[in-house]
Amino acid sequence: MNHKIRNIQKILLSDNWYTLNKFSFEYQNQHGQWQLQHREAYDRGNGATILLYNKAKGTVILTRQFRMPTYINGNPDGLLIETCAGLLEQDNPEDCIKREAEEETGYKVDQVQKLFEAYMSPGSVTEIIHFFAAEYAQDMQVSAGGGLAHEQENIEVLELDFERAYSMIQSGEIKDGKTIMLLQYAKINNLLDSR
Repeated sequence: MNHKIRNIQKILLSDNWYTLNKFSFEYQNQHGQWQLQHREAYDRGNGATILLYNKAKGTVILTRQFRMPTYINGNPDGLLIETCAGLLEQDNPEDCIKREAEEETGYKVDQVQKLFEAYMSPGSVTEIIHFFAAEYAQDMQVSAGGGLAHEQENIEVLELDFERAYSMIQSGEIKDGKTIMLLQYAKINNLLDSR
């Protein structure tokens, strides 16, 4: 418990899709003074993401889909290349990411490795993302993927050479934070090194 925070008040601003709350509170600064502060926090639940990789082929599975927030903030076509991801909803992170991998990419993975977890936008969003990796093989593909129609998902599945995918960070073709983090993890830890 943080004893430098007191008198927290919460006002619901919106619960249209998820919830947006305004918090007013007093925070004791480094000089011992209490300051009244106001912050908004968007709560959409927690999520999970996974990098599917194939050591023998030197490839990774990524997705491409339209993301409206990127479109209204400078992404000309709104399409974003990403690692497969989803919200936990009622699942634990491992079950969630196995389900999402199958729905979005068409690959059914049984063994996943938890790598780490992170707050992705802690100034305004409560979400924690759980990061995973798993090896895939062609015989694990059970469908074409693409997401769920009733969730209005229109997901393109991409199988890319790992080095090509990694270079797409530098070229700006990959701008998604979770994807950059997983590709960098794979590079630093030689995840696709078959030696």
